[in-house]
Amino acid sequence: MSHGGGIVLGTCVNDSGSEPAATDRLCWPPKYDLFDVQVSATTYDETLEVILEAAARGVPAVASFYAVDALVGTSDAPALREQVNRFQIVAPDGQPVRWALNLLHGLRLPHPVCGSDLMWMLCRRAADAGVPVYLYGGSPAALEKLRMRLESDFPALRIAGAESPPFRPLSAEEDEATVCRINQSGARLVFVGLGYPKQDQFAIAHRDRIQAVQLCVGAAFDFLSGTKRRAPALMRRLGLEWLHRLATEPTRLWRRYLVRNTRYAVKLAMALAKKQLRIDRAHRPRRNDEVS
Repeated sequence: MSHGGGIVLGTCVNDSGSEPAATDRLCWPPKYDLFDVQVSATTYDETLEVILEAAARGVPAVASFYAVDALVGTSDAPALREQVNRFQIVAPDGQPVRWALNLLHGLRLPHPVCGSDLMWMLCRRAADAGVPVYLYGGSPAALEKLRMRLESDFPALRIAGAESPPFRPLSAEEDEATVCRINQSGARLVFVGLGYPKQDQFAIAHRDRIQAVQLCVGAAFDFLSGTKRRAPALMRRLGLEWLHRLATEPTRLWRRYLVRNTRYAVKLAMALAKKQLRIDRAHRPRRNDEVS
């Protein structure tokens, strides 16, 4: 994949992170540092292909989709950040994260990779390829609407299972039963719609136990089921999807966006200042006493 005028290769590893045998080789998109979070520089096509390849080969993996809220939250949580940085993909979900990648690393990513859009594309491709999927998360009402819509739009899609977990931590027995249901269903793609950070924590806890590609897709269940309205395309292009969500759920979201968006602006300004300082130092004429 080409970035910033040069060629940057993805990370070719197996699910254990070690150098793979040739038959297990998968090239995941390259990652770049954003506020100490390793974010994937990728496109829809690239993400689709590598995820479907992993699913076809039965290689467990984790992909998450980070807007500003998740990026800043993970940046400020060292323990969570350490685990998230081991995910195979952390895609830029939303324009502000794409802008930051392009500004700080000289990339030319043409668009973000949003979890809702990618889930829809994956379901279409999974229906064509006969890849079973599993839906985990959402409210019972949203989950049922989502399942009905997917079955209507993609009649060939094999939905191996769908469950809305309780709004409390699972017991050890319940957790083990969940893992067994997912693995025994034969699903190769598991869409996890628990919201941030619960879905990432779920994927972390099960990355070595669920034998499928886990995709942390945030509010995709609500958007695709029609339970919640997504921001208009123009607002998404302008990086204002957060404003639409704030307008529709002000009581629940005002604190999140006030704090996290401000933190994002501060972090980006500091990172840009550090980048400029490095550039200035690199181009500063050397004094005579600095010459060896």
